[in-house]
Amino acid sequence: MSRRVAVTGIGVVSAFGDTFGEFWTGIAAGVSAIRPMTLVPPGSLRFANAAEAAGFNPTRHFDDKEILYLDRFAQFAAVAAREAMASARLDAHLGDRAAIVTGCCTGGQSTEDENFHSLYAGNQRVSPVTIPRVMGNAGASRISREFGITGPVYTVSTACSSSNHAIGQAFWMVRSGAVDLALAGGSEAPFSLGFLKSWEAMRVVAPDTCRPFSLDRRGLILGEGAAMLMLEPLEAARARGAQIWGEIAGFGMSSDAHHLTQPLAEGAARAMRAALADAVTTPEVFSRDAGYINAHGTGTTANDATETEAIRGVFDGHAHRLLVSSTKSMHGHALGAAGALEAAATLAALRGGIIPPTANFTAPDPACDLDVVPNHSRAAEVEWGMSNSFAFGGLNAVLVFRRA
Repeated sequence: MSRRVAVTGIGVVSAFGDTFGEFWTGIAAGVSAIRPMTLVPPGSLRFANAAEAAGFNPTRHFDDKEILYLDRFAQFAAVAAREAMASARLDAHLGDRAAIVTGCCTGGQSTEDENFHSLYAGNQRVSPVTIPRVMGNAGASRISREFGITGPVYTVSTACSSSNHAIGQAFWMVRSGAVDLALAGGSEAPFSLGFLKSWEAMRVVAPDTCRPFSLDRRGLILGEGAAMLMLEPLEAARARGAQIWGEIAGFGMSSDAHHLTQPLAEGAARAMRAALADAVTTPEVFSRDAGYINAHGTGTTANDATETEAIRGVFDGHAHRLLVSSTKSMHGHALGAAGALEAAATLAALRGGIIPPTANFTAPDPACDLDVVPNHSRAAEVEWGMSNSFAFGGLNAVLVFRRA
């Protein structure tokens, strides 16, 4: 059995707010949500800015007992899943024909940091809810309980490709008939001082803002949040009159087998080719009407040039037709949640005919010679979309979408 797979619900928590609508309004307008950090003490890091979900208030979504058991990243996942379910107009108690696959890179970083700080300060008592709060699958498990999903439920952790791997595997399960519904996406809340100090030591975080593909780019800007997609067979979605955001048409993945932190163009290209083949399309067909690529586009010198090389390697003489943008310039690099946020942006771009821009762009780089939709969104009716995620460790995951 092979079924076409529709996305019928989207939920988002981001630096723009607690809903998908707020997220897409900001992204489509080219507004950057990168601001001075508030979740760590001012002056404690060499970089000052991030894309925090600063307005998120857990008491609006959970009672005190639930908050006790849920780290911030799991709260994000649950809130995004609720919105995706409501958007898809599906009832709870979905049973064993439904699945949940989430991506998360860091788990409960804030909880872990707080407990280690307390322990090393001399307090020998650690909270008994520490493990439930820290575990990377906490978001998936919380969603499972709320909606009575008793089929496959698990979490993927492949650094910055986590969400794309999660969505891709959920897509394959629905397409094959292994399940009839799947909630898929990812969540991340990395803003604890210890974890941020580790990023500071890598010297890849920009001191000001994120400028993907720009000649003067100086690094990434970290973000947080969650996005969840509801996946179901296209025929079933149409039969029940569901709103259809678009189709997931293909998924591809690869490993560079090269370097822990330095990207490899050929590895990225292999994942892109695999995704196109899985979608039963070609680079020429994808680019015929200015296909859209939501780039991994971190804003680091190495990544953006390498990704450009990979895109040109895959699309060859058709690359000049593509529209390529990095929405990380607005919502930040949300690590394990990045792919899910970018999948939501890609689907909205295809459905709405608006290509979000690469914000904060100042000057073209000859090493990034693509149409990167600088600074202002662009109206364009596009049939195909691609979302790239290329992680530390050389793990690549690429999704291909088609307009409904």
